[in-house]
Amino acid sequence: MYYVLFYKFVPNYIEARVPYREEHLQLAREAKASGHLFLAGALQDPPDEGMLVFKTDSEEFVREFAHRDPYVKNGVVKHWVISKWNVAID
Repeated sequence: MYYVLFYKFVPNYIEARVPYREEHLQLAREAKASGHLFLAGALQDPPDEGMLVFKTDSEEFVREFAHRDPYVKNGVVKHWVISKWNVAID
């Protein structure tokens, strides 16, 4: 099952993320190494949103990721939502 974690960033995202970036990336690397995180990144022009694509049996894994993410915990992400993604071609 695929899930997309959508992040909506604060207006000064590029500057606001600096103190938390390495910890955020480490969390993402761990999720990737465990086989749960498939793709992740911020959108460009403007960099106001991010997407993380997970392949996992449980939405709970994605929810826990968001709750542990320093971007979420420290207000760099002002809103997030999880959507189940019906993938037609894998």
